[in-house]
Amino acid sequence: MSVTITPPEERICELCGREERWDDEVDGWRIADDPGNVYCIHEWDINGTFVPLDE
Repeated sequence: MSVTITPPEERICELCGREERWDDEVDGWRIADDPGNVYCIHEWDINGTFVPLDE
């Protein structure tokens, strides 16, 4: 039995609306458009609808 973990490719802060997308070239997150509030302690939209496991 093998399980593959698929990481998210985008995320949105629930407090300021900042959107980020995963960039494979730099192996990290990049701001999509508007940086949102630069002083925000970002709360990403992890709400249980994304399922990282694929059997």
